[in-house]
Amino acid sequence: MRPANASRLRSTRAVVGLALLLSVTTPAFADSLMPAAPYANEQLPDPKQEAAAKHLMESLRCLVCQGQSIADSDAEMAGDMRSLVRTRIQKGEKPEEIRKWLIERYGDWVSYNPPLDALTWPLWVMPILFLGIGIWIVSGRLKRRKRK
Repeated sequence: MRPANASRLRSTRAVVGLALLLSVTTPAFADSLMPAAPYANEQLPDPKQEAAAKHLMESLRCLVCQGQSIADSDAEMAGDMRSLVRTRIQKGEKPEEIRKWLIERYGDWVSYNPPLDALTWPLWVMPILFLGIGIWIVSGRLKRRKRK
């Protein structure tokens, strides 16, 4: 092997080794070293307020996990959002006001129950449309079977 090729092979191995090392250590730095928010994992002392907070948290989507509510997620941001919800409810704010504020800040996507408007109407109409198409296909096949 020529010296130029050997040098190129060594540098390629070094880059691949560094990339593998970084890919293994990156998840260790995913969360910050900051302590959790005050009410991230701690319930409110008033059971009625906690029930209202829990109900609201179950209807809000975690922005990091995307498939879980903030009540179920272990993500740091979900903990911050749980703390925010509990703190605001403890101060007397209504759950719908908190939901509205979060939607204004993060968009309709943060809510599992998006409003019906010009942007989200396909989310509401498509299931009905697909159900209608399915019924039409099944009824057509049943009619063909009766003819045979």
